[in-house]
Amino acid sequence: MKSRPPHLVWDWNSTLFHDMDAIIAATNASFALLGLPPMTLERYRELYCVPVPKFYEKVTGRVPEPAEWVLLDDAFQRAYTAHSALCELARGADELLRGWQREGGTQSLLSLTEHESLMPFVRRFGIEERFVRVDGRVGPPGGGKAEHLVRHLDALRRDPDEVVLIGDAADDAAAALQVGARAVLYSGGSHARASLEQVGVPVVDSLADAVALARTYPG
Repeated sequence: MKSRPPHLVWDWNSTLFHDMDAIIAATNASFALLGLPPMTLERYRELYCVPVPKFYEKVTGRVPEPAEWVLLDDAFQRAYTAHSALCELARGADELLRGWQREGGTQSLLSLTEHESLMPFVRRFGIEERFVRVDGRVGPPGGGKAEHLVRHLDALRRDPDEVVLIGDAADDAAAALQVGARAVLYSGGSHARASLEQVGVPVVDSLADAVALARTYPG
């Protein structure tokens, strides 16, 4: 008897939402306050890590002071808001979401973006109905992706071993593995492929490949 497909949990930023141009512009707006030259996409992918203050430490040699961090984050958020308005879904994302739903598969969206900021984008692209649940961050920043994933799966009443998380960052895979889910990482986002390959989960170069691989996992 053929097993049912797994439930897909999609990451948003730099996975379904191709916002790397906005992220680089916003990062450079923030770094400019520190007198740093603009960073390229390649350099960003080499250095980026979470928590974000650790990323700043890798670039500048120190962790920003609390008051300084407020200014840096404000500069980032203002620039990101302006530039992300011009960003689109990743290539082929809408067709993949529609196809998975048409085949009877279920999927949800999980993001650490503030929920009220996330939903206008989801609705703008007309993809809300593709998901059985959409969860952005509620409350102040902080807390790990794993605990956010646990709450998400509890709300869905899904066992982790029925789930494949598709994301672009090492912390996406770490969160999935921590709760007992599987993960596939997409190399078109925030991390260099070489760093993703060190995580210990499959790494693919397109979202179509991610879905094709997830389809081979039982749900």
